[in-house]
Amino acid sequence: MTTRTLVPIPVRLDFDALAARFSRAMGGLDAAAIAELDRHGVDRALREFVRLRASQLNGCAYCVDMHAEDARKAGATAQTVDAVAIWRDSGLFTAAERAALALTEAVTRVADRHVSAEVVDAAVAEHGEEGTAALVALIVTINAWNAIGVTTRCWSVAPRPGD
Repeated sequence: MTTRTLVPIPVRLDFDALAARFSRAMGGLDAAAIAELDRHGVDRALREFVRLRASQLNGCAYCVDMHAEDARKAGATAQTVDAVAIWRDSGLFTAAERAALALTEAVTRVADRHVSAEVVDAAVAEHGEEGTAALVALIVTINAWNAIGVTTRCWSVAPRPGD
């Protein structure tokens, strides 16, 4: 058996300590997004798919790890979690999940591509206006978390037992 030597990724800034008030405000923003999703009955696994996909696009290692695990805890299969990165080419996602993932990609890449009316209309058709607004709140929030994590590397991914 080959021994794996992991490469540590150093923290750049301890954001939570250095900007504690803002970090707490981000927690409040996250809680507000969750409250909106709860109010509109947005599935917990779908929430994690949204967070996972945005985190994949933004390259936030900590968030990818956390939201993949959270999706599995929410009842998603390992196969479906693995397929989030290639959801467009996978038959494992419902129309509602596909609409939310398309919205996630569009909002996450807003500077490059803007968000088309077709993407918003598809999300509204599957989630209603209020559910779509709640998804936008979640997408904006995870993108903010990703920006903090990618810039500062303030949170690290720890190996799980057995990995």
